[in-house]
Amino acid sequence: MALQQVVEQTVIGLGYDLVEIERSAGGLLRITIDLPWVQPAEDAPAPAVEQYVTVEDCEKVTRQLQFALEVDGVEYKRLEVSSPGIDRPLRHEQDFVRFEGSVIDLTLKAPIGAAGAGQVNATRKKFRGTLERAEAGGWQIVWSDEPPAKPGQRVSKKRVPAPLQALGFTLEELRDVRLAPIVDFKGRGNKAGAEPA
Repeated sequence: MALQQVVEQTVIGLGYDLVEIERSAGGLLRITIDLPWVQPAEDAPAPAVEQYVTVEDCEKVTRQLQFALEVDGVEYKRLEVSSPGIDRPLRHEQDFVRFEGSVIDLTLKAPIGAAGAGQVNATRKKFRGTLERAEAGGWQIVWSDEPPAKPGQRVSKKRVPAPLQALGFTLEELRDVRLAPIVDFKGRGNKAGAEPA
């Protein structure tokens, strides 16, 4: 059996989603797993706590994969099973549905070319923006090329913000799409009605 098939059957059989299989130099076999996602019904409330892959989940999958890979005679020196992390790759249509409205980093296979219509450099391949459904169907990334304000910098209220731009794309045009690794170190802020300290 092929590596992809063995890993996929094992991971899905244990109740997880297979995000990525990566072979690295030195015989490292890296498997990335995630918890399965089911699109919530439109009138259903959002889950109170988002669930993540735990160390125990990774250990469970590692033990089962070691056995399955040995049975099938797959060569590797080291096996690493991990969660997708904050820069999770988006591979399938379901990933795009799940993370609609999130900030993503997108890299095209070929430069934007004429699709930039003179507003975007024709050789540009990388974009950071919000993942949205396109009106005509499919997906688009929406961004502004305005540089972010530096900490402590005052921004004039009279300044006209840079216009939003949108680029529609198909999954076949993409080299890589990942959630943008944005971390807010300021915390969650005050809860509604809470008194500031």
